[in-house]
Amino acid sequence: MTDSERRADRQLERAILELLERRAPTATICPSDAARAVCTGDDDGWRALMEPARRAARRLVEAGEVEITQAGRVVEPAKARGPIRIRRVR
Repeated sequence: MTDSERRADRQLERAILELLERRAPTATICPSDAARAVCTGDDDGWRALMEPARRAARRLVEAGEVEITQAGRVVEPAKARGPIRIRRVR
């Protein structure tokens, strides 16, 4: 992993936590919200950050900071397939 990739990973983790901090305690975000917050371009460059954003969410789950949900239920990050949401730990 390059320094640039590590920096992007940390930016995505911070973006997830900051976005959740600005929302209601029960609110969720999509990984795309974090990808868009970190992306510096005006085009669809955020799409390339989607998988890194999902990985950042998984790291934050491991750290006990957030939960990943599907259909409103907490799921194991490794088992999540398809769209996910991220929320604060309850």
